[in-house]
Amino acid sequence: MIRKYSELKRLITFKERYEYLRLAGVIGKSTFGYDRYLNQLLYTSKRWRQARDPVIIRDKGCDLGIKDYEIEDKIIVHHMNPITIEDIEQNRDIVFDPEFLICTSLNTSNAIHYGDERLLPQLPITRRRNDTCPWR
Repeated sequence: MIRKYSELKRLITFKERYEYLRLAGVIGKSTFGYDRYLNQLLYTSKRWRQARDPVIIRDKGCDLGIKDYEIEDKIIVHHMNPITIEDIEQNRDIVFDPEFLICTSLNTSNAIHYGDERLLPQLPITRRRNDTCPWR
């Protein structure tokens, strides 16, 4: 399945978007192994910086592009589909096209990769008058 932003944006809730993106990977599994330098070259390249900035603007710096989930720390521009060494070497669209990218926080990115929903942000509970009354 190829995940796309045009499909993701139709999902309204944070939970729905998380479920759409979730990979349920294995902690400690090597992604690039000895070719990790390619990964690092990608994320410091001019082309990557030019690709990521419009995504941050589009998503307004919000986690999974959802209003009220502002990212207050480092914004990660997340590949919605795992990329490969070949994708990077051949400059494939899946690496740079905003259709395949979304803003996440570090915790959300980790939750997507490892399937741990406990890492997801929670909105504050809206309090109402007398909602803590013990006899209600």
